[in-house]
Amino acid sequence: MIAATYPEIRPLVRHWKRQQRDYAGRNFTFFESDHAVAVCSGMGPEPGRRATEAIIALYAPSEVMSVGIAGALDQTLHVGEVFTPRIVIDARDGSRTDTENGSGVLVSFASVANPEQKAKLAKAYGAIAVDMEGASVARGAETHGLRFRAVKAVSDEADFKLAPFDPFIAHDGQFRIAAFVAFVALRPWFWPGLLRLARNTSRAAANLCAALELQRERPTAAAGKLHPSARGNS
Repeated sequence: MIAATYPEIRPLVRHWKRQQRDYAGRNFTFFESDHAVAVCSGMGPEPGRRATEAIIALYAPSEVMSVGIAGALDQTLHVGEVFTPRIVIDARDGSRTDTENGSGVLVSFASVANPEQKAKLAKAYGAIAVDMEGASVARGAETHGLRFRAVKAVSDEADFKLAPFDPFIAHDGQFRIAAFVAFVALRPWFWPGLLRLARNTSRAAANLCAALELQRERPTAAAGKLHPSARGNS
């Protein structure tokens, strides 16, 4: 499983074994259980690609999953809902991956999408949600002939206005939290939205990890379906 950041999968992996391993000159923290391994890539397509290559090379998995939070493009998709997209599209070149399970379209965009950009992505690709890493993970799995699946939870709805996060995402995909805090500290108009986003992200992560645990226990029955606790309102 490849996620962008640790908070997205914390409820699932917090008791798993942590293992520091190097690959291609970079150090990764892997979370290992008896039957699965997870890694946090950092935000963006290139960090997602690097982490995918690392986990495939070091663990030889039979299936690769892109997991984490996503922004809704469809007005009917609400905070906390968990979904398994059938199609994953890379907005950089229009390439697409058919996961052969689930439903709907997830589009991967290289930046954090605001409501205006979300509307354009929904129209251009018929997508219901947007993330940053899914398409890169899918491409890595395809390159190695491995099964691919994506499981995402909604952290922000289609009309939710996000703070300007992009300038604070470093080249390696890590979020420069200290610089961001200094930026928003002088701009109190961002505070209510950030508090709401923090609550929404925590809820989405909890529902995502509950759904992933259910799929690990009952993979056939759970695939492509919303977890019972996952449907809710913001």
